[in-house]
Amino acid sequence: MRRLTGLIAGMAFVTLAGASASAQTTLERIKQRGHVICSASQGVTGFSLPDAQGKWRGFDSDICRALAAAIFGDQDKAKYISLASKDRLIALQSGEIDVLSQTTTWTLSRDANFGVNFTAINYFDGQGFLVRKKADVTAVKQLDGASICVAQGTTTELNLADYFRTHGLKYEVIAFSGLDDAIQAYEAGRCDAYTTDLSQLAAQRMKLKTPDDHALLTEVISKEPLGPWVRQGDDAWFDIVRWTVFAMLNAEEFGITQANVDEMLKSQNPEIRRLLGSEGKFGESMGLTNDWVVRIVKAVGNYGESFDRHLGGNSALKLPRGPNRLWTKGGLQYAPPVR
Repeated sequence: MRRLTGLIAGMAFVTLAGASASAQTTLERIKQRGHVICSASQGVTGFSLPDAQGKWRGFDSDICRALAAAIFGDQDKAKYISLASKDRLIALQSGEIDVLSQTTTWTLSRDANFGVNFTAINYFDGQGFLVRKKADVTAVKQLDGASICVAQGTTTELNLADYFRTHGLKYEVIAFSGLDDAIQAYEAGRCDAYTTDLSQLAAQRMKLKTPDDHALLTEVISKEPLGPWVRQGDDAWFDIVRWTVFAMLNAEEFGITQANVDEMLKSQNPEIRRLLGSEGKFGESMGLTNDWVVRIVKAVGNYGESFDRHLGGNSALKLPRGPNRLWTKGGLQYAPPVR
């Protein structure tokens, strides 16, 4: 009986310990661990790619750096795990990563059925096609009967099927586990065209031996709203990730940059003062310091600075802002106010 009583007591202890661990919030686990863990692609120029020192750089990687800056005041307390597209949602579900920031499209099925939540759109994209110039293809409908390379675990496959079915076209899909495998197969002549998001096509095209021999078709066949994801069940962490994106957008709207953020702390504009923590306790309400936005801007800049550095005029890709311009400049990017 004494042994049974001890066993029951031990089981109760394990149960309570497990319950206590599961009750710990994502932010608490991150602070205890000492760094935030994010996903990274297998190498997409402009979005997430290791530099010469092995540090991950890119538009998506900046989200994780911004989170590390907001939480710890140190952007380098962001760690990355490189994941294939087909593995990224599983890694988030299992708790292997804290946030998924890896060119992942917001869809109903992902939002409702995978135990994860989309936070905010940080890039409006769309699916396109890369073809050889010598093929003299200028429209997607000319790919009737073509073989097309795609990466598995993406919305690309379904968009491709939908478009060709809608227009009564035939095609052969050749799927690969990752983007690099797909572009290498395309270059080797295993398929007639390669399809993925336009931003990624621009990046992948740069990896070809003779990029000028290949062209992006001008047609866009889908809507691809991209942004960071978190696991369901922790609204506080959801808010932190979502408002990190919003903070960078609001900073750009108010003209707050890495160069002038300290000076902007002296602003008498009440919206700027709330955003930068000079008034109110909005940071504390999320478990952060009230100067969390100042930390973010000092680390990675505002939204426009991050875009320009990795995707825009100061990058190798030189992509136009397009719909990713601020709403005040005719774009779709719009962040709620801090109040």
